[in-house]
Amino acid sequence: MSPEALTALTLLIAESNPKDKSKMIGLVCRLLINKRPDPIRMKTRLNKFLADRGVCSRREADRMIADGLVQINGVVAKLGTLVDEAVDDVAVRGKLLTTGRPKPIIIAFHKPIGLITSADERLHDNVITYLGFKERIFPVGRLDVASSGLLLLTNDGRLSEAITHPRYDHEKEYEVTVDRPIKAADLHRLESGLIVLGSRTKTAPVERVNDRTFRIILTEGRNRQIRRMCEEIGYEVIKLKRIRVMNIKLGALPIGEWRELTDRESSLLRDLLREPGKGGLAIAKK
Repeated sequence: MSPEALTALTLLIAESNPKDKSKMIGLVCRLLINKRPDPIRMKTRLNKFLADRGVCSRREADRMIADGLVQINGVVAKLGTLVDEAVDDVAVRGKLLTTGRPKPIIIAFHKPIGLITSADERLHDNVITYLGFKERIFPVGRLDVASSGLLLLTNDGRLSEAITHPRYDHEKEYEVTVDRPIKAADLHRLESGLIVLGSRTKTAPVERVNDRTFRIILTEGRNRQIRRMCEEIGYEVIKLKRIRVMNIKLGALPIGEWRELTDRESSLLRDLLREPGKGGLAIAKK
């Protein structure tokens, strides 16, 4: 009962005849006893809010917030800010976001060499402008501009975070061609781990394809990791193509084309993401 309604009822009781007063007082008491508190609206952390709406992953959201690209009700947001979806207006780079979670989308794209893996459409040759996808999507992880191959894109920030976060050890498989025949001993060094950017890389299964080409599975994603590993043992990477992310394979998808995941791929992918330590398919099982 609102304060105004309670005041009106009190005046009505005061003006009523004595016979009715006791009944009306009893009614007011029952209303007050049974009064329900107003529901409390739950607030959401801003980085989760952005991820749930397909803007980017939570980690990328934190970077965008730190760079001053996100506003709440016209004010530049800070890290850790909470959002009330019912009343707050959230804008990214000046564009107001709609409320409600979009239908989940995840696609497989054969990225050509030269495209930048970024959701920032201000960058020349960025993958989002190239695709021209009608719904808002963003890349799952990185694939450097000089590399080609499988790139997943989604509007599901939580799914992106689960695939890319290094603590989950999810597999990404690459086909690598170097500038000269590679020795078996050097393949073993790649597999065992090398010092890159000040620390040793994780063990990574390697399989020779021919004298200059091999496949390697990584469960981490350091900047230009494979190129740096090859440089460390005296080789230059001539061609680098990602052929698998977890259970999703590039297959015969033409360069520059994309496809939706099959129901079976999507189901298995989500099953793998729910089971830590089951990050993909071993080379020997292909």
